Amino acid sequence: MDNSFKVMAFYEFAKIDNTSFIANSISLYCKQENIRGTVIIAPEGINGTLAGFISSIDKFAEFITSLGFKNLNTKYSIAEIMPFYRLKVKEKKEIITMLGSSIDPSTPRGEMVSPNEWNELINQTDTIIIDVRNEYESNIGSFNNALKPNTASFLEFKNYIDEKLSDSKDKNIAMFCTGGIRCEKASYYMKSQGFENVFQLKGGILKYLEDIDEQNSFWEGECFVFDNRVSVTHELEKGTYDLCRGCNNPISSKDKKTNKYEKDVSCPKCYDSLSEDKKNRSRERTKQILLSEQHNRPYPYRDLTIETYLQHQQ
Repeated sequence: MDNSFKVMAFYEFAKIDNTSFIANSISLYCKQENIRGTVIIAPEGINGTLAGFISSIDKFAEFITSLGFKNLNTKYSIAEIMPFYRLKVKEKKEIITMLGSSIDPSTPRGEMVSPNEWNELINQTDTIIIDVRNEYESNIGSFNNALKPNTASFLEFKNYIDEKLSDSKDKNIAMFCTGGIRCEKASYYMKSQGFENVFQLKGGILKYLEDIDEQNSFWEGECFVFDNRVSVTHELEKGTYDLCRGCNNPISSKDKKTNKYEKDVSCPKCYDSLSEDKKNRSRERTKQILLSEQHNRPYPYRDLTIETYLQHQQ
């Protein structure tokens, strides 16, 4: 029997005419296999991260190929704790929100650069390196000399391109993000706006950490991930950060030592902006979790090991 969870992150820009059929097929399959996570389907493609038993995820990889996805950008990792609370399969206008509508995947996009070629590219003096991720992500880890737009959401990155990069359309621009999808979406837009030399790290930071040993790596810090692990190290193991339930920002061990930190309630980043009502509701939720654990009952949507996950399915 599987003794760990397997995490599968994937995306593909591809024209989809039957989004409802794809979404319903994936939802049904994942429910049958006790797979959790989020999948987004749009006319421009698919984007998702799922977790389940190793054998279930391996079978899902074969299943999704049978639905017509032949060029999935896929990355795998192992987790001791189920990293998702539930299954969500959604139909949207975009698989990653940026422009308000789907792009045409048949139009030009940026050039993919493999992790092994990335170091050479970003070491060239005429290359502009851009961290496409949000501020809270880049704050805990990034590449040396990367520009950080300090955006609060990917929606703001279009404005950054229009306002800050419009004079650099003839420069080498090397972009990176967690798994590659945001860079790819941005590259479609940039090419449509006349940018000539647009490059993206193929497979994103996660693929770079997987392929490049730490001794030869230009990555510094940890990488934020959108699941209950919060961050991963260069070895793709769970990192040192936790997530504040008050504001959903990553919090360090230093943050936890302040008097504004309260587990599952607040942190220094949000303490002053949270109402007492919201803090009390968070405290009540924490209390219910503790009571559930004391009675040896897995709390719904709480971190589950393989053993408690099996109990939760019964």
